[in-house]
Amino acid sequence: MRRTRRHREEHGAAPRTRRGTRDRIVDTGAFLFAGCFLVLTADSVVIDPGTSETALFLDQLAGALACTALFLRRWQPVALAVGLLLLEPFSHFVTGPILVALFTVAVDKPPRVTGYLACVAFAPVPFLLASGPAADDPRTASAATYFALLAGSIGWGLYVRSRRQLVASLREQAARAAAESRRAAREDIAREMHDVLGHRLSLLSVHAGALEFNPGAAPQEIGQAAAVIRDSAHRALEDLRDVIGVLRAPEDSDRPQPVLADIGNLADEARRAGASVALDVAVAGGPGSAPAVAGRTAYRIVQEGLTNARKHGAHPAAPVSVTVRGASGAGLTVEIRNPVRHDGAAGDPAGPRVPGGGQGLIGLAERTLLAGGTLEHGRDGTDYRLYATLPWPA
Repeated sequence: MRRTRRHREEHGAAPRTRRGTRDRIVDTGAFLFAGCFLVLTADSVVIDPGTSETALFLDQLAGALACTALFLRRWQPVALAVGLLLLEPFSHFVTGPILVALFTVAVDKPPRVTGYLACVAFAPVPFLLASGPAADDPRTASAATYFALLAGSIGWGLYVRSRRQLVASLREQAARAAAESRRAAREDIAREMHDVLGHRLSLLSVHAGALEFNPGAAPQEIGQAAAVIRDSAHRALEDLRDVIGVLRAPEDSDRPQPVLADIGNLADEARRAGASVALDVAVAGGPGSAPAVAGRTAYRIVQEGLTNARKHGAHPAAPVSVTVRGASGAGLTVEIRNPVRHDGAAGDPAGPRVPGGGQGLIGLAERTLLAGGTLEHGRDGTDYRLYATLPWPA
């Protein structure tokens, strides 16, 4: 069913729908229009004086049957229109049904088919003009009126068809826009969840793994690790609660967004977890002068960089350098470096491997691109380098 409908739409045909009450009302209206047209124009039909009553009755009967045949117009509109056009030279009372049939073809069929039928309908015109009809001949006025009605019926049908196609196109665009909006919302949620929870949970995983692999650690070390685990779990729950609150009531949520000045908090948190972080921030006018979008994106970049260094670096306590430079008109740059193991493996050889599928870097690249910046990451000698540039308009 869907394939047939798509095939019809690709070839310019209007999509078919199930016959319902509205279709029956429209079909009845078309029948009544053709019947009223027949009755109202009966007195103006020019008939040869020598026409017998039997011939006139058969002519009127043909018109009535043509009106009834309009109930078939949804199934075989082209065949119906061709049949009525072929009947027209022999009957004076099929003009109304012809108008309805041509209108139906113009609405439901491709313009190419409508053009072919228009050629058939207007085929007598050159011959009539060549015969030099008299201007005062009633047949001339009747023929001119007939062909004008045909042109109006076809033109109106083409107009209705174009309007329907426009409405269908707008609906399709609206559906695509809604789907794209939902997709973008899901991606935003995924990035936010990863950024908010990934950093906290990686701290928890590293220190819980250290306790597991080093059960004979000094009480002070165990207490420090337990404190980090407790703090990370508590903060993760708070962040999760904030994110869920945003999802439930996004229109009135005032959840504060991180800024460039908050990078220091990330470094302090990583140091408390045992990492050796060297933070170097040199921003003209101070971190608070950076644009909100660039500052928030830089914060997420540093957060992801510290998380990856802890998860995949040579050692959870390996040194990490974070360098931030920026000025109005020159842009904002963020570089994070941390050593990696010489054999290319991830994680601490004396501890557990923290899981990670690279989704954080994918989301980070998308976030950076949305902010108008660029992101580079990969091995650089014995270090892993994460480098981003962000716009800072003058």
